[in-house]
Amino acid sequence: MLYKTPSLDADDRRVLEEIENMRIRLRHQLRTQPRWSGQLRRNLTARAIAGSNTIEGYAATVDDVEALMTGEEPLETADRTRVELEGYQRAMTYIQALASAGEEFRYDAGLLNGLQFMMQGHHLDKRPGRWRDGPVYVTSPDDPLVPAYTAPPHEQVPALTGELLDWLNDGDLDAPVHVRASMAHLNLVNIHPWKDGNGRMSRAVSTLVFAREALMPPEFSSIEEWLGRGQNTYAYYQVLQQVGGPRWSPERDTHPWIRFCLDAHHRQAQQAQRRTDLLSRAWIHLAEAAEHDGLDERVVYALLPAFWGSRVRRTVYQQDAQLSDQQAIRDIRELVRRGWLTPHGKARARYYAPGPRMTPAQEVVRQSLEPYADPYMH
Repeated sequence: MLYKTPSLDADDRRVLEEIENMRIRLRHQLRTQPRWSGQLRRNLTARAIAGSNTIEGYAATVDDVEALMTGEEPLETADRTRVELEGYQRAMTYIQALASAGEEFRYDAGLLNGLQFMMQGHHLDKRPGRWRDGPVYVTSPDDPLVPAYTAPPHEQVPALTGELLDWLNDGDLDAPVHVRASMAHLNLVNIHPWKDGNGRMSRAVSTLVFAREALMPPEFSSIEEWLGRGQNTYAYYQVLQQVGGPRWSPERDTHPWIRFCLDAHHRQAQQAQRRTDLLSRAWIHLAEAAEHDGLDERVVYALLPAFWGSRVRRTVYQQDAQLSDQQAIRDIRELVRRGWLTPHGKARARYYAPGPRMTPAQEVVRQSLEPYADPYMH
C-alpha cells in the first residue's frame, strides 16, 4: 500500500488553474524559440541542480553549475561537491531527453536504478544502482542524533518500489500532473530504496513525471530551486515529517504535502514567468543599446547573463553566439572598453561581471516588477 493521492479542495483547484494559465502563457512565449531561450533553459537547469544538491549539504553557486554544464572549470566549488553536481547533471540531462522518448516509455526498476547510479556512481561503497540491503534512518533537521523517519525494512523495498512503478505507469492518470509528480516524490522518498541519494532521486523523479507530460521543458516545472532556499528547505523537511510520519505510514493524510507542493509550483511558475518576461524585455533593450554603440546584436549573448547577475565566461559566450575564438575575444574586449562588462581574475579563472553601463539598463527593464503573489492568500 502506498501513500494515497488526496482529494483536492476548491483552493487547490484554483491554484492549479492559475499554475496552468502561467504554463500556457510560457508555452506561447517559448514556442517561437526566442534567441535567449537556450540561455534561460540552461540557467533554470543550473538553479534546479544547485537547489537540489544544496538541500543535501553540497552547496554550489549557480554560476559554477552553469560552468560545469558548458564544460568549463568551476571557480569556487570544491572537488567533493563537484562530483555530486556532475552526477546530478548527468541524471537531469537524461531526464530531459526522456521527455521525447515516445509512447513506448515505461517506468521500471532498471530506469530508477540507472538514474540513481548516474547520481551516486562515485560512491561505490553505497551500492549505487541497487536497492539497499539494510535499514535506513532520516535524521531530524533539529537534531542529527534523532531519527525523524525510519524507512520500511529493506526486504519490503522491491515490492513497495514495484507498486510505485505500477502506479507511475497506470495509477491516477486523471490527476493533474503537479499532483502525480508530488505523490511520486512523497512515496519514493518514504520508501527510501537506496542507501544514499534518496532525496535527490525523489526530486528528480518528480521532474521526470513533468518531462513525460512534454507540455513544457521540465526545467520550467521543477521546484528544486525553490526547495533549496534556506527557510523553504526547513519547511520541506517539516511537511515531509508531518505527512510521512515517524515510519512508513501510508494511511496518513497527504493533503498537507500536496498543498505545500502546489504552493511551491505556483511560486516557481511566477519566477519562471518573470524571468521569461525580463529576458524578453532585456534582449530588446540591450540589442538597441548595442546597435547604438555600433556593435553586432550577437553581443547580447554576453550581456544577458551579466544583466541577471551571472558571471560571463568568454568561452561560454563563444558557444552561445557560435563564434570563433578571435570574434569572441574582440567582442568581449569591446564590451569591457565601453563599460558594459568588468573583468575579474586571470587566465582560465577570468570572468566578467556587469560594468557601470549595465546598472541603468537593469533599472529600466526591472522598474515595473510587482511582488510575488501568495497563492493561498486570496
